[in-house]
Amino acid sequence: MSGELSPIDTAKFVAAKRAVEFVEDGMRVGLGTGSTAAWMVRCLGELVREAGLTVTGVPTSSRTADLARQQGIKVVSLDEAKWLDLTIDGTDEFDADLCLIKGGGGVHLLEKIVATASDRMVVIADPSKSVDQLGAFPLPIEVIPFGWQTSKSLVEELLTSMDVLGQTTTLRMNGDRPFISDEGNYIIDLHLKRIGDPRRLSMVLNQIPGVVENGLFIDICDVVVVGHGDGRVEVSDINEGTFEEDRIEFVDTDNIFKDV
Repeated sequence: MSGELSPIDTAKFVAAKRAVEFVEDGMRVGLGTGSTAAWMVRCLGELVREAGLTVTGVPTSSRTADLARQQGIKVVSLDEAKWLDLTIDGTDEFDADLCLIKGGGGVHLLEKIVATASDRMVVIADPSKSVDQLGAFPLPIEVIPFGWQTSKSLVEELLTSMDVLGQTTTLRMNGDRPFISDEGNYIIDLHLKRIGDPRRLSMVLNQIPGVVENGLFIDICDVVVVGHGDGRVEVSDINEGTFEEDRIEFVDTDNIFKDV
């Protein structure tokens, strides 16, 4: 890598570096998807290669699986692993109760399945992901292609009775075609601006025929690790009710940066 990491990449890196400290030898670990989770996979791979850590990874997307294999991490399916000790993933938003919005990368269905099949979920983020109230980031819902416009209309009708600030819905596109998830489904983004009752919204959205899953993660996340551009990290544990501050010291000549 030439030059220094940008502040945002430094924040993502130090959060990832601190988060992999939760991984113990022999663990089965869910591996998230996204730019922040990619830092985590690199950090975990460094522990596997250089510290001899033995872990089994369950990736939440094909691109995470490819990166994990490149880093020397053993990869299996969730059906093979059956249950996980830990999942580490990024997020698009989180609030003080550690409720999340995920799905900016379109893999929230697999991410939620993996996270709920884990004893603990650790989320890594930069400070911009922290919000007082969820909803500024569009909430994605995954729908089957058959009758998707009907599902979309039913969602729009539902939103009129929900405590949300906006009600605009859009089909996520990939160029001039609909975005297709890893499971072959469409994504509809809900531009809600503010979600007054995330728990209720999550439950009623999943009752609509054609909706496979939504991007609200309620009572799933246990720990959030927030990295800062100056190397500071903040660790909030919702179960223990603890908050810790730390600092990660590193040099950008480490092997982890060779492909950045």
